[in-house]
Amino acid sequence: MSTILLVDDEVDSLWLFKLVLEERGHHVMVAENGSAALEKASRFIPDLIVTDWNMPGTDGVELCQRLKCYPALAQIPIVMASGQTPPMEKSVLWNVFIQKPVELDTLESAIDSLLLQRLPAPERGAHVPAPPAARWQPVPWKLWG
Repeated sequence: MSTILLVDDEVDSLWLFKLVLEERGHHVMVAENGSAALEKASRFIPDLIVTDWNMPGTDGVELCQRLKCYPALAQIPIVMASGQTPPMEKSVLWNVFIQKPVELDTLESAIDSLLLQRLPAPERGAHVPAPPAARWQPVPWKLWG
């Protein structure tokens, strides 16, 4: 399934979310701060990141800003969780904001939605146009004789 990076300095929350997401078939990596998360993200390139906002050292907002600096990491969808209301000017850094305490159904729904958007078009059921005709086409038999 998908690889998800969970980032939170609250170890109990981190491991609860890890267990729930692994039960749903995801491969889950954990990091207890933004610096460790950036290192893991650059090494393993997860399909999605769920991060807490308030952490010592590199917080969730700074993590998002740093991720956007690297082309390989800039397109990873991010779920931001916090007990605080985020400033509007920062909301472009993440895809979904979830108010803490996080309800598992809300988190699972956000993750499913973001991961579905990352699937290639044929897997989502969208119409894919036929490839253009080749330059070298067979000549119809009627033209030969």
